[in-house]
Amino acid sequence: MNATINLEKKHFPVLLNELISIISPLYGGSFIDCTFGQGGYSKKILENKNNKVIALDRDKDVYLYAKELVKNYKEKFKFYNLKFSQINNINLENEKIKAVIFDLGYSMNQIKNFNRGFSFESKGKLNMKMGINEFSSHEVILNMSEINLYKIFKFFGEEKYSKIIARKIIKTRNTKTINTEDLVKIIDSVKKFKYSKKNNSTKVFQALRIFVNKEVSELIYGLIGAFNTLPIGGMLAVVTFHSLEDRIVKFFFKNYSESKNSSRYIPEKKENVKCFKLSQKKPIIPSFEEIEKNPPSRSAKLRYVIKVNDQCNFDEFINKFKHLTDIEDLKFDK
Repeated sequence: MNATINLEKKHFPVLLNELISIISPLYGGSFIDCTFGQGGYSKKILENKNNKVIALDRDKDVYLYAKELVKNYKEKFKFYNLKFSQINNINLENEKIKAVIFDLGYSMNQIKNFNRGFSFESKGKLNMKMGINEFSSHEVILNMSEINLYKIFKFFGEEKYSKIIARKIIKTRNTKTINTEDLVKIIDSVKKFKYSKKNNSTKVFQALRIFVNKEVSELIYGLIGAFNTLPIGGMLAVVTFHSLEDRIVKFFFKNYSESKNSSRYIPEKKENVKCFKLSQKKPIIPSFEEIEKNPPSRSAKLRYVIKVNDQCNFDEFINKFKHLTDIEDLKFDK
C-alpha cells in the first residue's frame, strides 16, 4: 500500500500534523514508515537532525522519491522494497524504535498511472498490482469461478449486486477477454438504475485491489510484526481509509488494550493480556480545512496505541478475520 494522497500532482500526506503531534519526533528517535509512498511522513520526521527513519514500500516505483532522502540524509534514512508484513525481516539490532507508522491509503500517482489499472478510468488490461504480487486483477477476472468472484466482491467491496455482477462476468468472458472498459460496462449494466454518490465501479474495483494485493493478510501480519518490532513504550499509529481496514485496526487496538466486561451468567475465562495502552477510543479525523484542501482525506481515521507488554498472543486476532484471509487464499479454477 502507498502512504499518501496526491491531488493534482501536489503532495498531501493525510493527517500529517496530527500524526507528528502524537509521535513527538522533536525529541529524537528512530521511526519506521511502513508505507513510504512519496515520503511525506518520512520527510517531516527527518527535519529533526536527531531522528532516523527506516521506510518500507512494496511499490518499487516509489524509489524515485526515496533516493532523494537516501542522498540527503545518508545514515539517517534507509529504504526497503518490502511489504510491511515483512517488517521483521529488517535488521534492527542497534535501533530502539520510537514509533511504527502505517498510512493505508494509496496515492493518486498509482490511480492516475493507467498502466497500473487501479482506476475504473483506466484503459486496456486490468492490473492493480502494488508490487511483489502473485497475480493481477486481469488473471482474477479471467480465471476465477462465479462463486469466488461473488465472495470477493461481497466481502471485500460490500457490493450489494455481487452475485449478478459475477454472473455477467462469467457470461461475458465466454465470448471475449474482459479489459477495464468491459468490466466497467458490465457493472454499469447491472447498476444502471441504482443511484449512488460513488461511481458504480468503486466497490468492485476496491474488492479486486484488496484481493490482488492480499491487503487483509498484509494488514493483520503487518500489525503483529510492528508489535514485535516495538520496544515497550513504543507507539503504533495507523491511518485507515475504508471500513474494512479500520475494523481490523480497531479490533487489534481495543481487544488487546482493555479488559472485557464479565457477566455472572458466563463462566469465568482467562482474560487477554493487556498489550497496549489505548489513549483515546475515538479515532482522529481530518479537519474541515484539510478536507477542503484534499477531499480524498475525508474518509481517513488515525488510531494509535502504546505498547506496554512483550508477552502477547494474537491467535484470537488472526481467527477473528480468518473468513477474510481464507477468501484471499482462493485459487483459480482454470
